[in-house]
Amino acid sequence: MTGASTTQRVAVLTDAETATGYRLAGAEVVETTPAAAVAALEGLIVEGRYGLIAVDTGLIPDPATATARVMRGRDLPILLPIPSLRDAFATDTVDAKAYMGKLVRDTIGFDIKL
Repeated sequence: MTGASTTQRVAVLTDAETATGYRLAGAEVVETTPAAAVAALEGLIVEGRYGLIAVDTGLIPDPATATARVMRGRDLPILLPIPSLRDAFATDTVDAKAYMGKLVRDTIGFDIKL
């Protein structure tokens, strides 16, 4: 096999408060604010180094719609909306434990009890 490496990287676009947790898990993190999130995501897309970008929905609720113009004609990166940790602790969230349990159940199809 010849030519440049085609390895695609993974990044997480999130806020500064949540970034530490992703870094501790070994993820490549790009921190941003809600006001600058769309521009930051578009920059990552245009950069072309990432095959998957996980996007905190607290920053951009619908990343595919927000970046439709920049993504036109591109297969990569895949944009993966991930629930915001802030939503679990929002004032209108009655039970953070139940919220997180629902996220796990919706994602993997069953409950995990510790």
